[in-house]
Amino acid sequence: MLDRLEMFIALANARHFGRAAEACGVTQPSLSAAIKQLEGELGVQLVWRGARFEGLTPEGARTLDWATRIVADARTLRDEMRAARHGLSGNLRLGVVPTALPMIAGLTGPYLRQNPNVHLEILSRSSVEILQQIDNLQLDAGISYLDNEPLGRVVTLPLYAERYLLLTRAEHPLSGRAGLDWSELAELPLCLLTPDMQNRRIITAELTRAGVEAAPQLESNSTLTLIAHVQAGPWVSIVNAHTAALFATTPGLCAVPITGGGDAKMVGLIAPWREPHTPVLAALLTEARRFLRAEARA
Repeated sequence: MLDRLEMFIALANARHFGRAAEACGVTQPSLSAAIKQLEGELGVQLVWRGARFEGLTPEGARTLDWATRIVADARTLRDEMRAARHGLSGNLRLGVVPTALPMIAGLTGPYLRQNPNVHLEILSRSSVEILQQIDNLQLDAGISYLDNEPLGRVVTLPLYAERYLLLTRAEHPLSGRAGLDWSELAELPLCLLTPDMQNRRIITAELTRAGVEAAPQLESNSTLTLIAHVQAGPWVSIVNAHTAALFATTPGLCAVPITGGGDAKMVGLIAPWREPHTPVLAALLTEARRFLRAEARA
């Protein structure tokens, strides 16, 4: 039944028989047959069918909750027994908000060096996508903001408080300043992340609090795209300290701290509420605690 439950979860996520079959590495007829077998075993209809997938029945939605729990527990059991036999190994899928990508190697580098048999997949995702994909087992954990928006039932571990700087070209009139207030950013040619990104919503709130309208000429869901436009000029962007540390030393760029504003926004590791965690995830949580201690000393 476990294989059929996994196919059912894939179908609920993809909402399309063909894409779900591709995700499971089976043919579409095989996936359809597995869903029908699962319906026969449970004695209920799980999926509304027409010419294509039309959604889950009420029984299907309830079954999805159980399937997610059962499959997650089965994966944890399998991983724990493999670790007992062969040491820590396996796969870990980590979703990271774009603004945290510049710091991620400080966490995952030591983790991979200590666990060379773990395969790590790092995916850039919005904060909303991270929560959704942890919930439906597409991600094992995430790095995201811990406040400002509801997180639901997850385990959280703070990593660092986000601080903001204005990234400009070195010849910009503001580049020689020791610090700037948010109110001084009015009328600047800003390029910012798109509004679906939580970092953008935080920055918009800070600008609004300072009486500045957030009206960027350029928006992107890629931090790298923003930095490329700062390099090209005349645009400026608002970045966090880890991004500034990575790019402000690039010839021609300069980062100026922005002072004032509201409380610092915490970024941290988000993991499923379910316990015990898989061995590979438990080891990542241990490494995250080490990272937090190092950040506190910095």
